Amino acid sequence: MIIYNVTLNIDKSITQEWLEWVKEHIPQVLSTGKFKEAKLTKVLVDDDESDTYSVQYRAHSRAALDSYYAEHAERLKQDGLQRFGDKVLSFRTELEVVDEYAVTFK
Repeated sequence: MIIYNVTLNIDKSITQEWLEWVKEHIPQVLSTGKFKEAKLTKVLVDDDESDTYSVQYRAHSRAALDSYYAEHAERLKQDGLQRFGDKVLSFRTELEVVDEYAVTFK
């Protein structure tokens, strides 16, 4: 299992606008059919000038993520760049799920 993680540093002056946009953007990424689910999280750091968020997309497979890169990634990334420019800084990482655990109650 591969998680495609996008971490974004958002200028506080546009955080609310960006949040509204990303809540529309995430379903567009999911509609490519390459991911099972996504999570939007806020990174809890103290910063007076910016807010940091992470979007984690759980890919169906390595091949699905590679297909996303080839077919969709650039177009979807450009939408945010054109809208927000240098007020949003982002970086992407890939995470491989080694094992998963859950609490079960009896």
